[in-house]
Amino acid sequence: MTPASRIDDWLARLAGERHASPHTVAAYRRDLTKLLHFMQAQQLASFDALDASLMRSFIAAEHRAGLAPKSLQRLLSSCRSLFRQLNREGLLTHDPLLGVRGPKVRRKLPQVLDVDEAGALVETDSGGKLAVRDRAMLELFYSSGLRLSELTGLRWLDLDLDGGEVRVLGKGSKARIVPVGRHAIAALRALGAETGMQAGSPIFRGRGGAPINPRTVQLRLKTLALQQGIPKHIHPHLLRHTFASHMLESSGDLRAVQELLGHADIATTQIYTHLDFQHLAKVYDAAHPRARRK
Repeated sequence: MTPASRIDDWLARLAGERHASPHTVAAYRRDLTKLLHFMQAQQLASFDALDASLMRSFIAAEHRAGLAPKSLQRLLSSCRSLFRQLNREGLLTHDPLLGVRGPKVRRKLPQVLDVDEAGALVETDSGGKLAVRDRAMLELFYSSGLRLSELTGLRWLDLDLDGGEVRVLGKGSKARIVPVGRHAIAALRALGAETGMQAGSPIFRGRGGAPINPRTVQLRLKTLALQQGIPKHIHPHLLRHTFASHMLESSGDLRAVQELLGHADIATTQIYTHLDFQHLAKVYDAAHPRARRK
């Protein structure tokens, strides 16, 4: 099989067996197409012909072409995943990326709302026929730290209002149970009283009773934030960041926050420890006699 065929086969398995999202598969394909073009330019007929020196040349060429450090790291990750699979199948005898490192990426801290801003946003009374739905969406986002895709995919059968929990399907089709706060429960009960709670029906409906479109949710949050005069770019993931930051700030339990967010790797959750430290540093600067800024 040609290198292109090997990649096609691996991506098909990634989508079928590992339930990778179309977005993830498309990102891998873009990255690995770059590798194929490099191999063609070097007249390399198989992955076995690659070594650390050639892979460094590949990464350097992409860097000169303008690829940002974060994108270069993702490119390396895509190649590494492919090489590991080929190695497991006995189709590659060595690791072409052994000793190869990408550029350091300065991790950008996510923006979050403070407690007052979050409270003002979720308690927004948008008025009109969408008010009950809007309140339930906002409360659930902030209460449970859901991803946008998780919220739009919810059906009433996923929700246990009496038990105060919801079952969500996260990345890689991994299910998890997440607590639902009392304010969100009240808002969801109000929505159910208005729309009905048929088990198989979407909780948040769009046209024709179908699940609400993610873009609709994004635009609605932006509109509601403008109504409240919140001077930040409000989007669904900002509420997820805010949930995580406030949970960690109050509990200090990184593992618990990891489970609630559905992160496979705790390193992904650790970014919120930096946010928490920023908060502590502000408190210190404001309160300590020797630290007060003039």
